[in-house]
Amino acid sequence: MSTTGIDTWAVDLANIGPLYPFQGYEVVLFIVGLVIWIGFHIWQFSFEKKTYDEDLQNLNTPEKLEKALREKKLD
Repeated sequence: MSTTGIDTWAVDLANIGPLYPFQGYEVVLFIVGLVIWIGFHIWQFSFEKKTYDEDLQNLNTPEKLEKALREKKLD
């Protein structure tokens, strides 16, 4: 069963044409992936900082901190 128009691979591949989709966009796709990866880490850092600051604000007294440690949960 063949999913392409190629019946045999015993030919010159230069005459066949592109063998995979988006040929020639490798660098562009790499840059897009890198930007998304770095953007995710920036978003994750800011989200965790915001969550940490909220937890710190909720546990601003020793009584609240002790209660949270006993119950092992944050409100």
